[in-house]
Amino acid sequence: MDAVPEPDRSRFERHLASCDSCRQEIRGLREATAALAAATAVHPPAELRDAVLRTAGQTRQLPPAVAPAPAAWASARDRRRPRGRPRLVAAVAVALAGALAVMALVAGVVTYGMHGRLDQAQRRDHTVAAVLSASDAKMMSAPVSTGGTATVVMSHRERALVFTAADLHELPAGETYELWLIGPAGTRSAGMVDASTHGRMAGPMVVSGLAAGDSVGMTVEPAGGSPRPTSRPVLLISLR
Repeated sequence: MDAVPEPDRSRFERHLASCDSCRQEIRGLREATAALAAATAVHPPAELRDAVLRTAGQTRQLPPAVAPAPAAWASARDRRRPRGRPRLVAAVAVALAGALAVMALVAGVVTYGMHGRLDQAQRRDHTVAAVLSASDAKMMSAPVSTGGTATVVMSHRERALVFTAADLHELPAGETYELWLIGPAGTRSAGMVDASTHGRMAGPMVVSGLAAGDSVGMTVEPAGGSPRPTSRPVLLISLR
């Protein structure tokens, strides 16, 4: 990630010149970093644009500005002006204020939700970066028995891993992939794996709370997941 100061960079580059295993590991980590960066890109939700345009289309616009009449004509114009016009102007102003308030409320609610999702994505990206740049980061890949390949980048120092999978077999509507941490502390669910589109990369998923002796496994479960695995693992990677 090019996140080291210059003295460390120089020493590390000298080491890479004579260490083939480190060169291969750096190459793999850079490829994983590029793939994760593309997968975690955050775009504004479509509902924000739709809500603003919909509310704007329902909001009556202000009339064009008219220069004030000369003072000499004021009394004559006042005599000709319908008495109901001030009430009409007031009603329009109230309606406009209400429409603007609704638009602000809608935009505020949508923006609040978007900020929440952005904060969550930023926290996930921070953990991804911490795992990938950890001094003990280790990358492992393994085939999934139902089809596809899974890749794990893990760090015992960060007690976390980043999981991705490619070319997972698309499951029937009533089934889903579920990720597990399996170890001396028991079997803990790590969340659902989104593989709804065949051929696309699933993840990245950030899994925290690694413990010594843990493995990561994946099973096929009923839609919505299970509190405990109900089938044999289609993937099992030891995190040692």
